[in-house]
Amino acid sequence: MDLGRRPEARFPSAAEYLSQTPVSTEQLNYCIQRVGHFGGDNRAGIEQTLHRISAIRNRTGEIIGLTCRVGRAVKGTIGMIRDLVETSQSVLMLGRPGVGKTSALREIARVLADDLNKRVVIIDTSNEIAGDGDIPHSAIGRARRMQVARPELQHQVMIEAVENHMPEVIVIDEIGTELEAMAARTIAERGVQLVGTAHGNEIENLIKNPTLSDLVGGIQSVTLSDEEARRRRSQKTVLERKAPPTFEIAVEMLERQHWVVHESVADTVDSLLQGHKPSSQVRTVNENGSVTITRELPSVPRWRASRQVLPLPQALERERVSGLQLRSSGGRRLHNTPISHKDSTTRQEAGRYLDTTLGERESERLLDKTRLQPVQFGYAGHKPGSNGEGLPLHIYPYGISHHELEQVLQTLNLPVVLTKDVDSADAILALRSHVRKHANLRRMATERQVPIHMIKANSIRDLARSMKK
Repeated sequence: MDLGRRPEARFPSAAEYLSQTPVSTEQLNYCIQRVGHFGGDNRAGIEQTLHRISAIRNRTGEIIGLTCRVGRAVKGTIGMIRDLVETSQSVLMLGRPGVGKTSALREIARVLADDLNKRVVIIDTSNEIAGDGDIPHSAIGRARRMQVARPELQHQVMIEAVENHMPEVIVIDEIGTELEAMAARTIAERGVQLVGTAHGNEIENLIKNPTLSDLVGGIQSVTLSDEEARRRRSQKTVLERKAPPTFEIAVEMLERQHWVVHESVADTVDSLLQGHKPSSQVRTVNENGSVTITRELPSVPRWRASRQVLPLPQALERERVSGLQLRSSGGRRLHNTPISHKDSTTRQEAGRYLDTTLGERESERLLDKTRLQPVQFGYAGHKPGSNGEGLPLHIYPYGISHHELEQVLQTLNLPVVLTKDVDSADAILALRSHVRKHANLRRMATERQVPIHMIKANSIRDLARSMKK
């Protein structure tokens, strides 16, 4: 209802005018006198109902428009995540306005209070969860409700609820300020389960929001050492999670019947900061009311997904014809690109390459065989001897191209594991120039009593010669 305009009823699909007569000041005052008191957030309600009335004011503070939202309690809205709510872990609900976050909070409070017999306290800032008036709506069950006089005092009421009323669960709607985020962390650290909503559609929105990022652990900039940056294959300055998240579980309410669940917010935030797609569950409800759960697998890291394992020279990489596939005498495929018997140039290049890496006799056998079955490369198919010899060798590469080193290991099928931890390494493989220049590397190897194997150049030929030794 807007002053001087026709009253309008808006539905999800369309809007209809309720009258052809414009709204007058007398009609607005008539409606205002029959609703509750308007608080600091310009919201009021009707006692014993879930209806919400919001006011639009002019510069002098007079009400010139009303937005009346019809509210009703809907049961069964949390069937998709009831198993998560019953784990006593804190749950954060995210989603755009109108997707049903407040209705889900109301139902969660009732289930925890009535079905699980927990002491539940609702922090009701604008009386949206339990309705207007001193007596809360029956939709919250046995849960208790604490009203907030002014929205800016919500964080104080949150702390007061923990200190005075011994709750096991606290339900909060619309965490939107830094003080409220800090109060939520304080509550979680005291062992109280939190169920709340926050502004934002996805966890990425919270990560980028400096005010609410503390809900997911907070973000800080970290400067890495040269060695650590090389090990991670990243820049020296990276973003990392600062602390454990306030909420262990996050639910992205994309649609009313389509939710994305992050079972571990800490793992999700770490994956997003590293540029990976996190592992999450997708829960949907069909027409019959049954819940379907599917899992989105994490994506391959960008640096790994963009490369191909092709241990032969680039000239062979261009040959995409059917025919012979290079494999070792044990059935191991050495190249992913088929090579035709008719292409003599390509065959000669492959032969010269194999001669230099595996020996003349072995390369002849490889090029003559055409019907060998592939087996796993690396140490997966390797069997150690009776005394333990031949067990996987853990190598810590320092300044070595992982791409080319993995190609060599795949080609030669050696029982070698590349490790990122020096303490678990059996040997260090480094360039000769790096060993001479970096005293820290020599000191690190001496302290841990790990031998250093040096190679002259970071090439496939030198890596293959070193691995064969």
